[in-house]
Amino acid sequence: MPSIAERLGVPRYEADEHYRQALLAYQKKQFDQAFDRLSRAIDLLPRHAEYYAARGFICLERGARAEAEADFEAALRLHPFEMLAHYGRGVLAYRDGNWEDAVTFFTRALAADPERPETLYYLALAHHRQRSHALALGYMRQALERFDKAGDKRRADAARWVRELERLASPQPG
Repeated sequence: MPSIAERLGVPRYEADEHYRQALLAYQKKQFDQAFDRLSRAIDLLPRHAEYYAARGFICLERGARAEAEADFEAALRLHPFEMLAHYGRGVLAYRDGNWEDAVTFFTRALAADPERPETLYYLALAHHRQRSHALALGYMRQALERFDKAGDKRRADAARWVRELERLASPQPG
């Protein structure tokens, strides 16, 4: 049950301000500061899954795998559909070469937020690693469309992958 202070919104406001500052620090690649801000936000609102997921993602950037996993798990215990936690677990599985788990986690992240091009991009790559090139191509085309729409510089990389996946997915002469 929320405390009276939580119900009045004071900790929520302070926690959200720490979260906002963490995102600014992340954009500046000040990962230690971002981590500290997110930790303060969690101290103020320990049942807010998004804060744990974001801190887990910062831990990934810092190379602190065990901490990232712990934060992703904490986020998913609080909210089983936390997109960033599933995405982060997908990144970890992908880095481990565990394509099946990567597909599972990226698929869950996509279900939670179907508009994120990064999720589509990694889902395509995980399917490519499983040699499901036609499926990978469909996801990469969607990622390219969203990167393009957003004016994201990652569009060029996605376009290269679309060309490669088109080649791999096309029937090869016998």
